[in-house]
Amino acid sequence: MTTAVAAPFRFFSLRVVRTRRLGPSLVRVTFAGADLAHFHSHGHDQSLSLFLPAQGRTEPVVPIELGDGWWQGWRELPDDVRAVMRSYTLRALRRNPDEIDIDFALHGIGPGAATPPGPASRWAARARAGDPVVLLGPAVADNRAIRFRPPEDTDLVLVWGDETAVPAATAILEALPAGTRARAWLEVPHAGDVQDVAAGPDVEITWLTGGRGALAEIRAARLPRCERPYVWIAGESGRVRELRRHFVQERGTDRRRVTFVGYWRRGLTEEQLRAAGE
Repeated sequence: MTTAVAAPFRFFSLRVVRTRRLGPSLVRVTFAGADLAHFHSHGHDQSLSLFLPAQGRTEPVVPIELGDGWWQGWRELPDDVRAVMRSYTLRALRRNPDEIDIDFALHGIGPGAATPPGPASRWAARARAGDPVVLLGPAVADNRAIRFRPPEDTDLVLVWGDETAVPAATAILEALPAGTRARAWLEVPHAGDVQDVAAGPDVEITWLTGGRGALAEIRAARLPRCERPYVWIAGESGRVRELRRHFVQERGTDRRRVTFVGYWRRGLTEEQLRAAGE
């Protein structure tokens, strides 16, 4: 049974259809299920909450039957029962058949990993067709979990994202209207993680690999002449703050035209961030 939560969001019971390794540090997982007929989004950085089975379990346990009370019920479940919740962005939505793609950054699994993998990275690296998940996502196409909203008068789009934001960033770049000028800087751990992006001829993408710092690259960049830029930056919280400061204070961008999203924070798990209220 699927229970509505609070419009415009609801739960979706899904299963893995297939997986595809995009590089040493990235894997794409495709999900399907009858519930996807009710999944609607027109945002290209659509945020989702994904629930995965707790370690040692085969099904994600989420008390969706509680409706709006699911959150408290989920928190009260024992640690070895409660489904693991992680935040992701939608990479693609297709119809006929209904499918969605979510790209996972495999922290702690790629070559040279310095830290052990978390539960979502372990799950994604081993995901197989038929594996069940629960998704909390949009039932309404225009919803508050979409952050990329350039003003109509934008004459240059500027994008930065690390490996956790690459799915949203590439989806954004591919969906820009023809003739939209854009510059993007995308950071991935390894050269093998660089992807082909089906963006228009006015979109310039710089891939940064092997720990090359974005701030120095962006500071040195000569941007096209523009009067009304729009900036979208997402990824590790500390880097996001640093880059926002650069665009607002050093380049003089109107802060109202800068969207910044911290997808994660170095040294903290998502549970710790949630407990801290971030």
